[in-house]
Amino acid sequence: MSDKLSIHNEMRCFDKKDRDFYDSLSTDELKKFSPYLMLKWGANIDADPDLAEYYLRATNERVNIDFFSLGRHKKLQWLLCTTVSPGLGTYKHYWIKAKSRESKLKGSQMFAQEFPLCNKDEIELLCKVNDAKDIVEHAKNLGWDDRQIKDDL
Repeated sequence: MSDKLSIHNEMRCFDKKDRDFYDSLSTDELKKFSPYLMLKWGANIDADPDLAEYYLRATNERVNIDFFSLGRHKKLQWLLCTTVSPGLGTYKHYWIKAKSRESKLKGSQMFAQEFPLCNKDEIELLCKVNDAKDIVEHAKNLGWDDRQIKDDL
């Protein structure tokens, strides 16, 4: 990968509002360039909390809205990214990994079997509004044995 496409260089151009950066990329570099990375990295900086909040809010308001509907217009996505920085210098940007929604909640297997038409959010809600004692009692009422209960809880 070229130095131009190192994330540190891209974030420097992001902070400096370098609107010519995209046009300076070669054909091969354009194929490798990802505006999505600019969105994810650009929203988070290591700075005082007020400035970090500004970056996050500005990214959400200016870039994140309808970002994927502009997928065929990488240059426009880049130009939107350059509007985020207030022009106060360059900062260390970092990536925040999205939370995994696959975490197993107590009772999720039981509720999914009992209510097969419920979606994941509804099952998650059922798991959260019932405490472990209620879930165990409900499982016993459904005829679950201790092994099944232990596996789900």
